[in-house]
This record gives sequence, structure tokens and C-alpha cells, in this order.
Amino acid sequence: MNRIDNEHFYHSGIIKYGYTPQGLRWNSHESQEIRFYQLVSLLPRDASSVVDAGCGFGDLCTYIRSTGQYTLSYTGLDSLEVMVEEASRRSGERIYQCDILSDPLPVAEFYLCSGALNILTHNAAYRFIERCYNASTRGVIFNFLEGNQESKTFNYLHTIHINTLAEKLGAQTLFRRHYYENDCTVAFYK
Repeated sequence: MNRIDNEHFYHSGIIKYGYTPQGLRWNSHESQEIRFYQLVSLLPRDASSVVDAGCGFGDLCTYIRSTGQYTLSYTGLDSLEVMVEEASRRSGERIYQCDILSDPLPVAEFYLCSGALNILTHNAAYRFIERCYNASTRGVIFNFLEGNQESKTFNYLHTIHINTLAEKLGAQTLFRRHYYENDCTVAFYK
């Protein structure tokens, strides 16, 4: 479940800022790319397929292509039709409307997730991570807001709970921190 109305949150951002990173509620294009860099830096060089869970406008696909380091089969998933349409237009890849928490998920080596956990409840965020991990053959890499802050909009997760989930799933973890305050990227490897 979302902490807030997902559709209203993103539609109001698009109305105010257009089809930009700010429209997706990122502070800037640069901050979005710094988070993408953290995700991709944890992706093994031999990866051949990824699913972008909560793909937004498909900007992660564009970022991965721009690095020139990977030739990946890319699939995007998003719960909002407006995102699916824009990501399909921008990327030319397979983009599907999907509720990660309840719909069947496609299989890929890795699931990547940037920002989609930020407006879910704690329980929904952990379910989201677990479902993505189970649909992957090699793991899931995601970022989250880390800490004890209370927010009516954003979901802050505790590293101890992330580690507990990793242990439950039998995942090996690798964390990246200190690139932004309260931002953390972690890989759950099989």
C-alpha cells in the first residue's frame, strides 16, 4: 500500500514540471543520475537482463545505454498508465503496466528499483523487495531513504530491517551510502 495517493502524487508532479525528473519528484536530473550510478555500479558486468520496477519515464534505461557498459534486455514495469506510455515512447523497450505488489512478475536476472519504495508503507516496501528478489534469477538492486525520520509523504526504512529481510531471503548484501544524506543503495545477490 502507498503512504499517499500514488496517482495524484505523480500526476501533480507532471502537471507542475512536465515529463522531467522533477515531474517524478526527483530534485534534479543530476540527483536522479547519481542514484542511477549507484544502482548500476552494483550490477555485475556480465548481467544480460533487467527489469526496472517502478520505471517511471524509462530514464534508467536511457542512463544504462549512455554508459556503454552493458548490452541488456530491458523491461520496465510501472503501475501508472502515463508512465508506461512515456517510458515506451522514450525507450522503445517492453514497458508494462503492473502492480509489483500483486501482479505476476516477469523473470529477469536482476530487478532494479530507483525511488519506487519512497511512498510505500514499510510492509509494502518489504513485500515489493521480496517479490522482485523472487522474480529475479540473480538478485535485486534498489535504493531507499534510510533513517528514522517521520514523513507524511516519504517512507524511511531502517537498515536493520533491510538486513533482516536479506537474511530471510538468503541474500548476500552490498550497501552503498554517503552519496546523498539519508539515501542508501543496496544489492541483494543470490
